[in-house]
Amino acid sequence: MLSIATREKELSVNNQIRAVQIRLIDDSGNQIGVIKTRDALNMASERGLDLVEIAPTAQIPVCRIMDYGKYKFEKSKKDKETKKRQKQVIIETKEIQLSWNIDVHDFNTRLSHTRKFIEAGNKVKISLELNRGREMAHIELGYQMLEKFERACSDFSVVEKRPLREGRRISMFIGPKKAKPEKT
Repeated sequence: MLSIATREKELSVNNQIRAVQIRLIDDSGNQIGVIKTRDALNMASERGLDLVEIAPTAQIPVCRIMDYGKYKFEKSKKDKETKKRQKQVIIETKEIQLSWNIDVHDFNTRLSHTRKFIEAGNKVKISLELNRGREMAHIELGYQMLEKFERACSDFSVVEKRPLREGRRISMFIGPKKAKPEKT
């Protein structure tokens, strides 16, 4: 089967071809040469096939005699097979909420949840909400808590977005570490 570089939508077929002369390839793959488009259309209709413009941007456009309906069917079948073989990777963003005065046990629980999310291939948004007045007065404690969490996660994750304050919320994003390519 001929590999066509242009998209199917851009292919001109039969009377859509506007060039006066074309370079013709017949249905068995032999190159006929440069002939008039009218003669090539007659040759294609005698064989019961279509004249398809496969290289419209060439100095002399290249056309091929083929069964266009069969070509479209085989192409759609091949596209479906390719799509079926593709691995669908869905990355979700999970969220873990902290506070700047969190207890050790709660901290470790959230750390283990984060580890599970990262090992499943998800990204995690770590957020810290500053609700009370005294928390807003000590924003640096929130940043310190996020840095502590980042250090605790550093063995299995990498920070994708540094801690950023958005109103009363400080958040950062972490994701799985990229696998190092093996040396052979």
